[in-house]
Amino acid sequence: MKTLPQPKPPRLSSPWSWATGVLMLGSGLLMGTAPEPLNIWPLAWVAIAPLWFIRLQTVHSAPSTAKRWRRLAYPFLWGLGYHGLALAWITHLHPLTWMGIPWLGSIAIALFAWAFITLLGTATVVIWFGLSGWLWRLQPCGRPNLALGYRLLTAIALWCALETLLSWGPLAWTFIGYTQSPTNLWILQWGRLSGQLTVTAILLLFNGLLAEVLQRQLLGQSRSGRQMLGTAMALWLVAHGIGWGLQQSAIADRPTEKLTLGMIQGNIPTSIKLTPAGERQAMERYTQGYERLVAQGVDGVITPEAALPILWQRQQQYTPLYQALRRRQIPLWLGTFAIAAKDIAPNGSSGNLDRSVNPAPALTQTLLSLDGSGTITGRYDKVKLVPLGEYIPFESVLGKVIQRLSSMGGSLAPGDGHQVFNTPLAQAIVGICYESPFGELFRRQAAAGGELIVTASNNDPYPPAMMHQHHAQDVMRAIETDRWAIRVTNTGLSGLVDAQGRTRWLGEPNKYLTYAATLYRRHSQTPYVRWGDWLTPLLGAIASVTAIYCRIALTRSN
Repeated sequence: MKTLPQPKPPRLSSPWSWATGVLMLGSGLLMGTAPEPLNIWPLAWVAIAPLWFIRLQTVHSAPSTAKRWRRLAYPFLWGLGYHGLALAWITHLHPLTWMGIPWLGSIAIALFAWAFITLLGTATVVIWFGLSGWLWRLQPCGRPNLALGYRLLTAIALWCALETLLSWGPLAWTFIGYTQSPTNLWILQWGRLSGQLTVTAILLLFNGLLAEVLQRQLLGQSRSGRQMLGTAMALWLVAHGIGWGLQQSAIADRPTEKLTLGMIQGNIPTSIKLTPAGERQAMERYTQGYERLVAQGVDGVITPEAALPILWQRQQQYTPLYQALRRRQIPLWLGTFAIAAKDIAPNGSSGNLDRSVNPAPALTQTLLSLDGSGTITGRYDKVKLVPLGEYIPFESVLGKVIQRLSSMGGSLAPGDGHQVFNTPLAQAIVGICYESPFGELFRRQAAAGGELIVTASNNDPYPPAMMHQHHAQDVMRAIETDRWAIRVTNTGLSGLVDAQGRTRWLGEPNKYLTYAATLYRRHSQTPYVRWGDWLTPLLGAIASVTAIYCRIALTRSN
């Protein structure tokens, strides 16, 4: 039986429309208000729909390839609005005059960093727009419901695949799933199944259905549009209902797994910390904080990223902090710098980090586990280093300027992606600062037996807006792995998050403080921890099968 031809909707008659461009920029800006610090998370459920609708409108209308290329300005404007607004805090790199950089040069560096990362995220939106249209044109479907399923599956699978590729690189932050964190905890529970991309897929599906509703209204198919809107609302309710159920059915904490860990927020700006006076201030504050927390009866103490901005070597046993550790006998997890494991002599023990066969060894951003005797029982070296801050692309050109961000003489080297952080108290899952968006790093450590999450961060010189976004990232990691997460930062926001993503405590920014946090070790393994991101390849496989079925159905109808 032949399928009757479907009416074609009215489409944009020109390759560019200023009104449409303003709509794209505006909807992207609305999307940018969804994540912290504005946290208007419901807007993420509608702000992608205009972009999807324009993709539907333009997929067949451009008569030439050249005009199709011009329409890529639409996703560019949407991506610029979203990523540019969400990442506006990067401009707070300025001023860098304390590094000896002129005022105008400092502005240029801050703007370049913001623009580069914004354009990287925007590129994924443009690629999605172009490839999704190509896939829709490549495989037309004669049956409306089959065509709808094909469009939804290919578009969602493609977006998830692009976010996955972005997470493999050195720069990633504004994945659209994080727009729901930390407030919409019911939908975030879906991250237990296949990570943050599960949330991304649900958001895209809802927005895609809304775009299809608009399409049907233009076709004059009001009844079909109402049915589609009903489907979208049912999806929203069911997704949140299941998320609520996942949260309520979580395994309870065991009293025998209880720990009390002290955290120290040193609040020493980087411009001061990387000087001899700053090093003395850091030693004093972290020693005092350690003594104060031990007096409160904690089981261990945690410091933030680069709490002591020095190379931790054997002679550090003479420092006040080390002496306090030996006297009090309470384990310490210390953020500092160390010689890269590859440069330690084969006959050197893990405690002798200054024994190297390399006269100019590479250094690592490191979290050390020191037991009550001061012996190193574990270490975690930061894997995802910040470009231009912790490692230097084109070092021969930029090295002389960027190197001054660190008080270390050698360059920073990345750690291995499969590290295990053993301590006298627990096997911990560690992320150092910028690693928080990279869920795969946390998943691997949870699968290897990690019992709780510790993120040690600096967060200076960024404003509270960035700190809140960083906290939102850690909330997602806690839910995905079903682990309590403790955030220890230099300038804020230090905090405590339980395994269901609820924030139990959040410190004030830009303030020196200590806090004794009670949390629980957990040993469960979520589907995401066991199998990783299985949803993206599954969506791709179903989309491929749908494409084959579309081809068969179209052939039979002809």
